[in-house]
Amino acid sequence: MKCHDGMYIGGEWRPAASSDTIAVINPADEQVIGHVPAGTAEDIDAAVRAARAAFPAWAATPPAERAALIGAVRDALAARAGDIAATVTAELGAPPPLAAGVHTGLPIAIAGSYAELAATHPFEEKVGNSVVHAEPVGVVGAITPWNYPLHQIVAKVAPALAAGCTVVLKPAEDTPLTAQLFAEAVHAAGVPAGVFNLVTGLGPVAGQALAEHEDVDLVSFTGSTAVGRRIGAIAGGAVKRVALELGGKSANVILPGADLGKAVAVGIANVMSNSGQTCSAWTRMLVHTDQYDEAVRLAAEAVAKYVPGERVGPLVNARQQQRVRGYIEKGVEEGARLVAGGPEAPLETGYYVSPTVFADVTPQMTIAQEEIFGPVVSILRYEDEEDALAIANGTVYGLSGAVWGEPEAAVAFARRMDTGQVDINGGRFNPLAPFGGYKQSGVGRELGAHGLAEYLQTKSLQF
Repeated sequence: MKCHDGMYIGGEWRPAASSDTIAVINPADEQVIGHVPAGTAEDIDAAVRAARAAFPAWAATPPAERAALIGAVRDALAARAGDIAATVTAELGAPPPLAAGVHTGLPIAIAGSYAELAATHPFEEKVGNSVVHAEPVGVVGAITPWNYPLHQIVAKVAPALAAGCTVVLKPAEDTPLTAQLFAEAVHAAGVPAGVFNLVTGLGPVAGQALAEHEDVDLVSFTGSTAVGRRIGAIAGGAVKRVALELGGKSANVILPGADLGKAVAVGIANVMSNSGQTCSAWTRMLVHTDQYDEAVRLAAEAVAKYVPGERVGPLVNARQQQRVRGYIEKGVEEGARLVAGGPEAPLETGYYVSPTVFADVTPQMTIAQEEIFGPVVSILRYEDEEDALAIANGTVYGLSGAVWGEPEAAVAFARRMDTGQVDINGGRFNPLAPFGGYKQSGVGRELGAHGLAEYLQTKSLQF
C-alpha cells in the first residue's frame, strides 16, 4: 500500500509536526500494511489556517466553477477506482465486490451529484421585498469514521465545497489510506490550495483539536453517539454549528401480507453487508407472532449463505471484534436463543465474527436496545401493529428502518416511525434523498440538496 508520510495542507504534502505514526492493519490477516503520521494540535492549526486563508477566494468563486472542480474530483476518483477498492479491502477488510461497488462506485456517483447540484442550486431567492442569499458557513472541520471510508468523506467534503466552504478532514485512524487517495484526487483535479486539507491522527488528539479550534465554523462528525455528544458539547460552548450522523438500532418491520421470504432475505443481507458495520443496518427484525417461527427458519437459511472470509469480511480491528462477541455473549446470557452463529471466532486469523441470528428476543434485552455494529440480527415478535410500532420506536435511536407489506399499509406504518429514513418493500437507495436521524441518531442531514444546506447560512437583504 502506498502511504504518504506527511499531511496534505495548503495544496501540498508537508512533514508532520511529530515523528509519531499510526500503524494501519489489514483486519483480514492482522498484518501491518503501512504507517501514517499521528497528527497533533499543531498540524490541525496549520490546516485550519490554510483553510481560513483560502476561504474568501473560494467562497467568491462562481458556483459553476466550483461545480466544474467537483466534477474534476469525481473524474480523478474514477481514474483511481481500482486503487481505491484495493485499499478499502486492505485497510477495512471489505470483500472485493463490496469494495468496488459500494465503497468506491457509490461515492464517485455522489461526488457527481454534487457537481450537478453546485451548478443548479438556487443560492439566492426573492421573498417579497427581500432577496435571501445562501452563503457558505466558513471553515468546516470534517471528522469521518472507518466503516465507509470514502463515502463518508465525499458525503461531507463534496457538499461543503459546493457550498463554498473550505475543509479540514480528520479521517478515522483505522482507514487513513483511502483518505490519502482522496487528497491525491483533489490535488489532481486542480482544487485551489487550502480549499481541502487532510490531517491524519487519533480522535482524542487530532479530532478533538479540530472540534475545539476557534477558527472552525462548523464541525461535521459521523460516528458513535457517545463521541457525538462530546463534540456537540464542545461546539455548543463556542456557539458553533454541528452536523452529527450518529448511531442506530433500526427496525425491519414485516407486516402481515408481506412477501415474508423476500423481507427476511433482504433484511439479513442488509445486516451482513459490510460485516454489520453500518449505522443504518436493520438489526431488529419485527415479525407478527403468526409468522414468527417461519421467519426464524427463513433467517437461519438465509444467513448460512454468508460465509466469513468469503461473502462476509472481518470487523475493522480486534477491539471491535471483542465488542461484538461480547454483545453475542450478553444476548445468550439474557435468554435470547441462538439460531445461527455465536461468540466463537469462525477463523483463526483475522478479526472475524460469525454471522449471528437471535430468536426469542424481547424489546428490553441489551441486544435489542444497543448498537452492536456487527453481523448480528435479533428477531422480535409482535402481536399487532400498535405493538410493532411501540417496539420499533422503543429505542433512543431513529436513523433508518424498513417496512414490508401492502403498499398503503406499509406507508402508513412508516409515517408513524420515529426515524429519518424508511425503505418500503425494499425501496432502492437514492443518493439525492436526505439521510440522517431522529433522537440520538444525530442532527442534520447528508446527501442531496438537504446535505448541501447543512453548509450554508442565510442572509436577507430588504429593499
